[in-house]
Amino acid sequence: MNPEEKEKYEKAIEISKKIFSEVESKIKEGVKLLELAEFIENRIIELGAEIAFPVNLSINEIAAHYTPDKNDKTELKEGDLIKVDVGIHVDGYIADRARTFIVGEKSHELIRASEEALKEALKIIKPGNRVYQVAEVIEEVAKSYGFNPVRNLSGHGLGRYKIHTEPTILNGRNNIQQEFKEGQAIAMEVFMTNGLGWVKESLPILIYELENPNIPVRFRDSRLLLNHIVENYKTLPFAKRWISILSPTRLDFALSELVNLGILKEHPILKEKSNGWVAQTEETILL
Repeated sequence: MNPEEKEKYEKAIEISKKIFSEVESKIKEGVKLLELAEFIENRIIELGAEIAFPVNLSINEIAAHYTPDKNDKTELKEGDLIKVDVGIHVDGYIADRARTFIVGEKSHELIRASEEALKEALKIIKPGNRVYQVAEVIEEVAKSYGFNPVRNLSGHGLGRYKIHTEPTILNGRNNIQQEFKEGQAIAMEVFMTNGLGWVKESLPILIYELENPNIPVRFRDSRLLLNHIVENYKTLPFAKRWISILSPTRLDFALSELVNLGILKEHPILKEKSNGWVAQTEETILL
């Protein structure tokens, strides 16, 4: 990582911190998720960065990948445990950070457990240490609180215009011997639950990502959509609600074709298998 790249990562991280300092006061009963998502995404642009992925606003047993659709009427309720996962980039260099809040209260045991586990995990993530060591400390903190880590979710490396790169840093115990290296950008996230500790995929699909733009496309709407995605989002995830160039019915058809052809990848909503609640804490660090 050269000095210019480091500076861009650091700018994205600082903007993320600024946004989270503003978000906490917005977490109130009656606030619509769509309004909250649009506030955060608009602030990213206003502060001189770009959106790396749609704001994830996942409540209670939903662990990840919920972003409101157009006309989403969901409102925060007293006692909701809401995970706010924000991706920001400066010239493709990404800050991926998340915090969990509980509506109407200051904190929650799951939040404290995920924050403590992340703090301990970050002590391990240094050049020369290995991936499996991170999961060990996460498991230890989880057990001390009587909770489980979500074992099929993970932290990850960051690349330019790429949200997920090596290494994959599982929350659950593993034997991954991969070493951390100097110059890596790492998004370490901890998911803590009072459930079984596994997530399953759920509908609807609200987030997509370009995977292979070079496959031939038959239908005009699908070609139009693909060109729009390549031009505006590159290889970064995008929200269905962001796209207004096609009517809802035509958009659904075009998305379906691009997914079936292997051009787009879906990011299903991830829900805890036993409907346990989930807290998430995430930080981006530079090694």
